[in-house]
Amino acid sequence: MLLEVDDINTYRGPAHILRGVSIGVDNDEVVALVGRNGAGRTTIIESIIGLLPVHSGRIRFRGEEITSLPPHRRAKRGIGYAPENSGIFPELTVAENLMISRWLSAKTERAAATGGDTEARVFAVFPEVRQLVDRQGLNLSGGQKKMVAIARAMALAPHLLILDEAFEGLAPAVVKRFRDAVMTIKGMGIALLIAESNLMSAAAMADRVYVLDRGEIVFHGTPQQALGDEEVMRTLRG
Repeated sequence: MLLEVDDINTYRGPAHILRGVSIGVDNDEVVALVGRNGAGRTTIIESIIGLLPVHSGRIRFRGEEITSLPPHRRAKRGIGYAPENSGIFPELTVAENLMISRWLSAKTERAAATGGDTEARVFAVFPEVRQLVDRQGLNLSGGQKKMVAIARAMALAPHLLILDEAFEGLAPAVVKRFRDAVMTIKGMGIALLIAESNLMSAAAMADRVYVLDRGEIVFHGTPQQALGDEEVMRTLRG
């Protein structure tokens, strides 16, 4: 298993958000975290990448326990992350945003294994980004920011790419473009963990889904199994 999250409990201030959550992501796999707003999807992601401390439980990545590692060391081990708000540095150009990840990954084993073709892989996923390299982040549209955020995470040469609400607020035609990009990334041998509020959207991409409700996993299985489970559908409808 590439990523193992084992029985974690995470708090935000005094609030106990995650309650004994366990999930896994295998190599070359797309896994979706599905749940209503406030269910705990982003908290799981922030626990994995180190932005929130885990109160108990453990997280392992490629066989190594990373529960106590700071975020930059998790990134250097091959965990790429595109946040819900894109997180693009507005005063930097797109090229400079991408350069941050290239600099961080320059001496990693994964970057060496890709033979220095990271930039080519990034532009293979989103050729549109090549036309934006000289544009400042503040001059990008919402969809362009999300593309650049994923491209920047790809520039890290990750083993695992985590996308938090990558398709939120996008037009249906653009959402299809992003779904196609997810499948292209998977075809490159990169596993993906995607937080998604819409089960139908997740079902179009994911090999497996975890459904969350109030900080707990209430279902784990294939998208087809989730869609056929009336209890799961009631949970997601609220």
